[in-house]
Amino acid sequence: MIRKLKREDRGQLEVIVKNINQFNKEEFDVAMELIDVAINNPEQKDYNIFVFEEDEKVLGYHCTGKRYLTAGTFDLYWIAVHPEAKGKGIGSKLLIHAENFVKENNGSLLLAETSSKDDYDSTRKFYENKNYKVLAEIKNFYSENDHLVIFGKYFN
Repeated sequence: MIRKLKREDRGQLEVIVKNINQFNKEEFDVAMELIDVAINNPEQKDYNIFVFEEDEKVLGYHCTGKRYLTAGTFDLYWIAVHPEAKGKGIGSKLLIHAENFVKENNGSLLLAETSSKDDYDSTRKFYENKNYKVLAEIKNFYSENDHLVIFGKYFN
């Protein structure tokens, strides 16, 4: 089941984010900051967090929000699945949910940004397999030889 974030989900989300090897300390901190914003200010609309729950256990989540000053562009800020639950289609279900959220909110484009580092190969393949296209690549964005890769999918 995919549902809106609840305050009591925080601990389980922290475990998920901590167990994703690609995330460094700074990325962990940012992910938790967005979760805390969503929990502590439920009226805000910038960070819409939905969790995938099975047998009362949160196994993944996505954080999606509208990009300011655009007519219908949304950002997929985070999509994460607990490593122990990988390969079960949870990421695909979360991505479909994020896409539907965008469409329901009159969105026409969903962007997902990621790194060019080798340990993000599976992430880039995930988006490619879901019909996302590389719309831009900015060289040395994160650091030397770590480029920003921006994937996007348009909705008609």
